[in-house]
This record gives sequence, C-alpha cells and structure tokens, in this order.
Amino acid sequence: MENAITIVEATEPTFRAGADNDQRLIELWLHGRPDTTQLSYRGTADRFLACVPKSLHQVTLSDLQAFADSLDVAGLQPGTRRKVLAGVKSLFSFGHRIGYLPFDTAEPLRLPPLRDTLAERVIDESALLRMIDLEPSVRNAAMLALMYAAGLRASELVTLRWRDCQPRTNGHGQITVLGKGSKTRTILIPASVFTRVMLLRDGAVDDAYVFASRKAGGPMNTSHLLRITKRAARRAGIARSVRNHDLRHSHCTHSLERGAPIHLVQQTVGHASISTTGRYLHARPNDSSSRYLPI
Repeated sequence: MENAITIVEATEPTFRAGADNDQRLIELWLHGRPDTTQLSYRGTADRFLACVPKSLHQVTLSDLQAFADSLDVAGLQPGTRRKVLAGVKSLFSFGHRIGYLPFDTAEPLRLPPLRDTLAERVIDESALLRMIDLEPSVRNAAMLALMYAAGLRASELVTLRWRDCQPRTNGHGQITVLGKGSKTRTILIPASVFTRVMLLRDGAVDDAYVFASRKAGGPMNTSHLLRITKRAARRAGIARSVRNHDLRHSHCTHSLERGAPIHLVQQTVGHASISTTGRYLHARPNDSSSRYLPI
C-alpha cells in the first residue's frame, strides 16, 4: 500500500524519479491484469527499458520514435510492432494518469498501420469439423469442440472448472466463464459438445480444472493448447498456421453466416462493442456490388 501511495503522490516536490520507482510503476500497471497480458506487457516493458536506458521521466518522443524504428529494423511483423508500441503507450498513459509522469510523452506516437487479416483467420466449417473428428485424443477433441462451440478465448478454456459446467434439459449444458475485463458470461452449450466434456469428469471435484495440466494439476498452459490446435489443423489438411483464437473467429463467422442474430453472437463471445462483432459480417460478405457490373 505504501508503494502505491508513493506513486500516486508523485506530484509532490519531494518525489524522486528513478529506476526503482519506474519498476514500481510497472508493477502497478500490471496489477490485476490476466496472466497472459501481464507476461506480454512485462516483456514489452523489459524490451523498451533495455533499448532506452533512461528513467521514464527522461524519455522523449524522439526516444520513443527511435524505439519504434528499432522494431522495424529487427524485422518484427507489423502486428507485433503494433502490439509492442500499444503496450508502451499504455504504460506511459497509465503513468501520467496516476500522476507519476508529468506528461503522456507517448500519446503522439503513431502506431504502424495494420491490414485487417480477419478473413484469413477464419477456418472453413468442413476443415474445422475435421480438426475435431480426426483428433485421436478424446480429451483434446473435447477441448477443440468446446473452444469452437462457445467461442472461447484460450485463457477462458484453460481456467474453466467443473463447478462452472451445469447441465440443462435434453442433454444440453451451460458454462460460466470469467472473460476479458473480469466480465462473467454464461454460455449455452449444445448436447453434442456438453456430453463430450462431461465424459471427462470421472469423479473430479467441483473446484478442479476441466482441462487440468497432467503434471502440475493446475490449469493447462495456453502454449500447450496451441500445440494441440496446430497438430489438429495439420491432421485436418490445413496448410496455413492456425492459432487458438482462430476457432473463436470461426465461431463468430460461422454463426453469423448461419443466421445467428449479431447481438446474440456479441453476448456469447463477450465482445464489449457490437461493432467488434460486426467485423465478422464484413470478413466474408455474401454479396458485393461487383456482381452487378457488366463484366
């Protein structure tokens, strides 16, 4: 608590900037964020401080722009560069917001333009079903089926506990997940998928993870889930690299294409804004004015 008070009172004349206080600021900035976000943001902060060996108070816009250029020179893809720079901007914005930094030096920093690749990330229905059907592990097949059917983020899947799974009528079920922004949502699950999942319980207690790590007993690491997803994609004959999140993209696209109301898709996957869900309507359009041209 004392550390937090010191940072908040950074505008007092007795406050001294320095590496130690920069690190305390970073800890406050990371506090309460999901583990995966903390890992990513911490890596971003470490990379920035290694490249710009100054107190955050001394960092100039030129320093930030030089850091951005270094990411380009290092050969990072535009999406990765944008993610790193967005993290740096978030850190400086937070430092200014709580009074530690007199100015938000990173506010004018421009993020690199990013081409929307959403359409490329959607897996065709037939290929996705092959991923599930050809998976030799019953447990892994249940994971893939649930991630797709519920439109889950990888972090939401691996932290699911048995107490979060409740039966409904006719074999259907529901799961309750804690999503992005610490928002809880409850999702109805079709009987075909819920049955797959419940067959894995085998007497496990309510507080146990549904997809626990076999070694540690805690939640499965999302990197292990990614390896399972990639192997399933190769087995299904998908040539491109597939990510865990692609199953979520596919859930949104396929459900909208099959007539699901957009607000229902938004509610199911936990999008904060319906405009985010609306991106999937444009990723694979069903019509185009080009069809009306005389060519």
